[in-house]
Amino acid sequence: MAIGATVHTFDVQLSDVDRGVYEQRSLKVAQHPSETLAFMATRVLALCLEHEEGIAFGDGIAGGDEPAVIARDLTGAITAWIEVGAPDAERVHRGSMAAERTAVYTHRDPEKVLARWAGKRIHRAEEVRLVWFDPGFVDAVADALARRTVLTVSVMEATLYVEVNGAALTTGIHERRAA
Repeated sequence: MAIGATVHTFDVQLSDVDRGVYEQRSLKVAQHPSETLAFMATRVLALCLEHEEGIAFGDGIAGGDEPAVIARDLTGAITAWIEVGAPDAERVHRGSMAAERTAVYTHRDPEKVLARWAGKRIHRAEEVRLVWFDPGFVDAVADALARRTVLTVSVMEATLYVEVNGAALTTGIHERRAA
């Protein structure tokens, strides 16, 4: 945990009908001093939407070598490399080489993120997913967060339904490939 980090606790109920994933988790999330609430909210949503065995928060901002969210199998091999925000193409390239699958969840303008990657080398770019939500959604989630948050996440037909401390929010889940 980073020095000066603010710790948030999330009680998460996840129902991803599209993938057949139903989980209940308690998460402790260290918000780095330089991390915005929107970035942290996107990190938590990415972890929920990419849920699989062995998924966890990476060192991300505090460490630098790991992505925001990482999944490993029982042997320790990286199965998923999930970045958040607007990582540069080199970082996405490195993640795609290290993991079976790579995704980037952004709370930024997806066209600007894709423009930063244009013409740059990204390993298996046609498999790298850029995922984003409707404008204003992540900010609304961030505004509803507290140090202790009850979060219900439901996915059905590429629509995300979130209840955050009693506030109900809905968004489409949008996706494009890096190439």
